[in-house]
Amino acid sequence: MTEVDRAAVEARITGRVQGVWYRAWTRQEARRLGLAGWVRNLPDGSVASLFIGPWDKVQAMVALCSSGPPAARVARVETREIDPVPELATFDVER
Repeated sequence: MTEVDRAAVEARITGRVQGVWYRAWTRQEARRLGLAGWVRNLPDGSVASLFIGPWDKVQAMVALCSSGPPAARVARVETREIDPVPELATFDVER
């Protein structure tokens, strides 16, 4: 994959997204799509994530974040593109 083929998007997800398996679900879905990056809980009760990979896969993951796992109640997903694209090879849950 060339640098032109790669995109990076940071997402902030608000709603009932902590304590509902959101981070583990995000890792599972991101890995299924072949993305790199991370997901973490924020002190304000939201979840932040960074998705890196082909643009279409990154967009698919952002769309999935709007629903999340079954117990989640997502209120909003805010995104911003990151440039330059960070060099990460895996997708992990950060504490």
